[in-house]
Formats: sequence, C-alpha cells, structure tokens
Amino acid sequence: MLILYDYWRSSAAYRVRIALHLKGLEFESRPVDLRHGQQRGADYLRLNPAGLVPLLVDGALRVSQSLAICAYLDEAWPDTPPLLPLNPRARATIRSMALTLACDTHPLQNLRVLQQLEADFGADDMQRGNWVRHWIHSGLATLERLAADNAGACCHGDTVTLADLCLAPQLYTARRYDLPLDDFPRLVAIDAHLMTLPAFIAAQPVQPGR
Repeated sequence: MLILYDYWRSSAAYRVRIALHLKGLEFESRPVDLRHGQQRGADYLRLNPAGLVPLLVDGALRVSQSLAICAYLDEAWPDTPPLLPLNPRARATIRSMALTLACDTHPLQNLRVLQQLEADFGADDMQRGNWVRHWIHSGLATLERLAADNAGACCHGDTVTLADLCLAPQLYTARRYDLPLDDFPRLVAIDAHLMTLPAFIAAQPVQPGR
C-alpha cells in the first residue's frame, strides 16, 4: 500500500491527498508533526533528507515534492482520472497555473520561512501575517488573470487538473490568514465547485484529535 507522510495543515500534502483520492488509490497516512519538529528527527531525515512533507513511499520508492508525487501518480496509474490533458498546449498552461502557486507563492508562506523571519529579523505575529498575506495575494492575483482566459467550472475548462489541486489548498491557507478574497471572484467560484467533489471533500484538512 502507498504510504503518505503528511501534515494535516500542509498545503503541499493537501495537494497530494486530493490527487490520491481523485485517483481512487488506497493509502496510509502517517502524520509528521511539523510544529514539534518531527520532520527534523533522525528517523524522518533518513526517509527524506529534505526534512519536508509530503513524502510518498511506494515499496522501495520514496518520492518527495508534491508535484513530483502527483506526476508519479499520473504516470504509474494512467487508467485513473488524469491530472493533465493530452494536449501539449493545455498541459503547458495548466502547469504554469499550478507552478504559480506551488513555486512562486506557497514556499514564502512555509513554516520554516516564517520561523526564519522571526529568528533573523524579530518578526512578530502581525508582521509574519502581513508577509503571508502579501505573497498569497500576489500569487492569487496572477492566477485570477490566467483563469480569465482558461477557466470553466475548474481552473482550466470543466475538468479537474493539477491547477485545481494547487488552488484549493492555497485558498484554504488564504482564509486561515484572513486574506480578503474579493479580488479573486473566479477563483472563489472555482473553489466552491471543487468543494462539492468527493475527492476534495475527503482530502480537506482535519486537525488531529478533532
């Protein structure tokens, strides 16, 4: 069985959970408590030297980085719903949309970045929150413009793709940091649709113990 090393509030792990549920794959979730530094423990670092989540284990194979995991799932299980269409132009557009959030936005809101802002510059909670909201707004503004030319019910047309797997977790984080979403009506509408789909419902973050 597939094993996913996961943290319930990680945007990157959230993307992978959606992909696994969308493809109907059974997996075991093993939590890694980022708040208490479990990702820096010797046992976990032996599995994933980067000390990050998510990590997917499939037998002897270990795959880190959420988009690499999603690509592996797409290639290893081609008969399940694809995350990218066959058309190369559409694939390129969808990858651009996904990477806008996964590479340009999400890393700047990561826990280790916020901890470093505090350690190096003495940033308090308000300053860290302002930092996160600035970068999330920037990324969502870009995606809103891209969606204007490509969206249907989903980020690209009416079929769920890799871009949607990145959007839902990013809007979850935006709401967590109280970022107003009035500037992103298309993205909010897409997210509302995604949250009616079984894979997205099943993958939603649930705090342990609740």
